[in-house]
Amino acid sequence: MIKVAQHLGRQQWFASVGKKLVPADLAVQRRTGGRVSLARLGGLTSLVLTSTGRKSGLPRSVPLMYVPHGAEHIVIGSNWGQSTHPGWSANLLAHPEAEVDLVSRRVPVRARLVTGEERDRLWREVIIPTWPAYDDYARRAGDRELRVFVLTPR
Repeated sequence: MIKVAQHLGRQQWFASVGKKLVPADLAVQRRTGGRVSLARLGGLTSLVLTSTGRKSGLPRSVPLMYVPHGAEHIVIGSNWGQSTHPGWSANLLAHPEAEVDLVSRRVPVRARLVTGEERDRLWREVIIPTWPAYDDYARRAGDRELRVFVLTPR
């Protein structure tokens, strides 16, 4: 199942469909305590990130795929390969304290933007082996470097 999801993830049409499904995915994850999500159906890992809105100061939740990395979680601001960063990534830059919901378990985290050599190493050794479509998203994003965050439990 994961191979099918990885193949679909590389298709540009899938990105536009996937983006439209995000609100429904969030509702399903909330209703099932995270046991059911679009990513999980494809054999992938997913979480719900709740950050503080940089302008509103209100909680903002979004379902995201993540890459497990020891006790930490890596999330990528791909925005499906669009030319702009996703809003949640700007929220994390402004307010790095957040929470993640992982299958009925809420975990407070601190987000750290990863750059330079560390980002390159994680991209090559951890992120792309898990979800090769991120290379396609990066190409589609043009000059925008996809933001990579490490979420560390606090």
